[in-house]
Amino acid sequence: MAALELVVTAEQDGRDVRSLLRRELGLSAALIGRLKRTESGLTLNGARVFTSAVVRTGDRLAVDLGAAERPTAVEPVPMELDIPYEDKYLLVINKRAPLAVIPSSLAPGEPTLANGLAHYLGPGFSFHPVNRLDRGTTGLMVAAKNSWVHDRLRRQLHGGAFSRGYLAVCVGAPEPAAGSVELPIGRAPGSAIRRRVDPAGQPARTDYRLAERRGALSLVELTPRTGRTHQIRVHMAALGCPLAGDWLYGTEDRALIGRPALHAGRLELEHPLTGRPLAFTAPLPADMKKLLER
Repeated sequence: MAALELVVTAEQDGRDVRSLLRRELGLSAALIGRLKRTESGLTLNGARVFTSAVVRTGDRLAVDLGAAERPTAVEPVPMELDIPYEDKYLLVINKRAPLAVIPSSLAPGEPTLANGLAHYLGPGFSFHPVNRLDRGTTGLMVAAKNSWVHDRLRRQLHGGAFSRGYLAVCVGAPEPAAGSVELPIGRAPGSAIRRRVDPAGQPARTDYRLAERRGALSLVELTPRTGRTHQIRVHMAALGCPLAGDWLYGTEDRALIGRPALHAGRLELEHPLTGRPLAFTAPLPADMKKLLER
């Protein structure tokens, strides 16, 4: 059971449960609302408690994070999953391609990572992806097992404690060999999925470094500082070196690779409960290695 516990200090004596949940434990108002409607979500010294109750020094306030979860309504589908890390609160997945993270109306009935995790985690599972990857992108992503953890990790994602590193095989090479691309990104007119550099779009920044040249191709290390849709693909195309295999922003060539050659190879974050730093790496997948060896 994923749970939080707080032992009331002398300084907290006389406060109500709601204020402790909000200020000390960082629960959202929506989550508190769901918890207080359950039998076991909120307890004080082992007994159900109302959020208006006043606490005293030494009281034990416990939160069962799973009690308020809404099971993710997807069909379980057996599939091979690469999970480098898992605990009661979150899991890290090394996603393969092509595999979408969640079901989409654009591909109804297609198995997704959510379907695979429904089978892996069993009945009542709750899936909260923190950093999503396109179906054609391989590599590391993290998913929370409850909404409290998801909220904490999303704050990290937007606050800088959550760091991601990518590897891309590009056609051509960026010039200069290292730098930052700061170009705003917006939707392309007439397309449901395509994005473009747009002065009226959202600010976006990608740091890059040329790691290796292999003839007409190059291996580039990338660190997105913002999280816009297709950000790396749009920015590399704007530099004149689109990702190999990128049918949307470059040239599709399935003889080379059947997807945009992008891999999320590094992931760093702080554990939302313990604060312990977590760091993971995933090697370049076989199709990108083969592409560089051609």
